[in-house]
Amino acid sequence: MWWRHHGLTTRVSCLPRPSPTNPQSPDAMVLTELGRKITGAFSRLNTAAIIDDDLLDEVLKEIAAALLQADVNVRYVSELRSNVRKRVLLESDAGGVNKRKLIQKSVVEELVRMMQSDRKPYKFEKGICNIVMFVGLQGSGKTTTCTKYAHYWNRKGWKTALVCADTFRAGAFDQLRQNASKVRIPFYGDYNETDPVKIAEEGVELFKKEKYDLIIVDTSGRHKQETALFDEMKQVEEVVKPHDIVFIMDSHIGQ
Repeated sequence: MWWRHHGLTTRVSCLPRPSPTNPQSPDAMVLTELGRKITGAFSRLNTAAIIDDDLLDEVLKEIAAALLQADVNVRYVSELRSNVRKRVLLESDAGGVNKRKLIQKSVVEELVRMMQSDRKPYKFEKGICNIVMFVGLQGSGKTTTCTKYAHYWNRKGWKTALVCADTFRAGAFDQLRQNASKVRIPFYGDYNETDPVKIAEEGVELFKKEKYDLIIVDTSGRHKQETALFDEMKQVEEVVKPHDIVFIMDSHIGQ
């Protein structure tokens, strides 16, 4: 079955929505606490009369403890401490260097580096059908994110469509159909077909013929049966040949 609807879009939000009883999401609370502790460590630098190696170690220890409590991987925390210490020791001997600012700058730059990826994001091209495939575990928010993603790019002037290749979860197609209808994004799916690979192939080919700029493929998720899930993902990837694959993960899952 194939339904079409046309409409506008909205910005993507990745954080869980706050509830009426708890105006801050768990993620926001963790970030707030992390920021408070890092600011507290920097305050020790600003109030200290002498910036020596012992104070540097104490400040880095506080920041490391804050990061570990925020569920940052211990390897990245160790690298941050080591890199900051090396930089401060190398550059602090130069004339005119403000050691307080050097430590703060080093910590901030290491935090930024920790969050950055070496992989550059895929850039959409006009004049071709850009295909993006979404993957992830069941309940991670793939279908909702697919719709928000489509809605966002549609608002920017890209002719966007959705393909529901999730035949595993009951109600997956109904959810995508309902979401896509609200924002009036064209979508493709089939209640009767159980082969997600066939649905993905048919949907992508249909929207390619109609010259869509961006085709988003929503796939199945599993909590178990990992082998079957990965095999299915590979088969879908082979037939749709996506330009980009986006992995969706619940931020509460931690490491």
